[in-house]
Amino acid sequence: MTRTRAFIALGSNLRPRNTHLRAAVDRLRDIAEVTAVSRFLRTEAVPERGVAATDPEFRNAAAALETGLDARGLLAALLEIEAALGRDRTGGVGGPRTIDLDLLLFGPAIIDQSGLAVPHPRMHRRLFVLEPLVEIAPNAWHPGLRKTAAELLAELVVPVSVRRPSGRHPVSSSSAGPAPSRRCGRG
Repeated sequence: MTRTRAFIALGSNLRPRNTHLRAAVDRLRDIAEVTAVSRFLRTEAVPERGVAATDPEFRNAAAALETGLDARGLLAALLEIEAALGRDRTGGVGGPRTIDLDLLLFGPAIIDQSGLAVPHPRMHRRLFVLEPLVEIAPNAWHPGLRKTAAELLAELVVPVSVRRPSGRHPVSSSSAGPAPSRRCGRG
């Protein structure tokens, strides 16, 4: 069976946010081999695509997977996980959500089909996506832009302030707190 390395962005802005993220990671383990998970980072809501500036803050993370599913099958599995964890998509694209799972990269694939775009079309403009992705895979390759995740992050222009990690690493028992990093908004 051919296996493909894929990267997933995870987000939640309904309490308990960290619990929703941990549950999503556990469900990802049911459909693929999870090889890495970033810290859960706090990010502010920024108005775009149905997200209001007054929405609750988010927790964001990234996960690396090895999967035997094709891209469409993986996307379907991600949507099933969202539904199982209480994601309500009846209100449209944005708004508060228990969990949001986005397929960022799927091996070297560039896919532009109805309901499926890989690489994720806005990932290179989002600190809340790139920062956790670079934490687990700085050399993850964006085949459309022909740059690594670290290069995309270095080129991203964002206001800088302090972000507080939201607790311990989700898969590590280390008690050492992560270093502060740039705070970002959703967008």
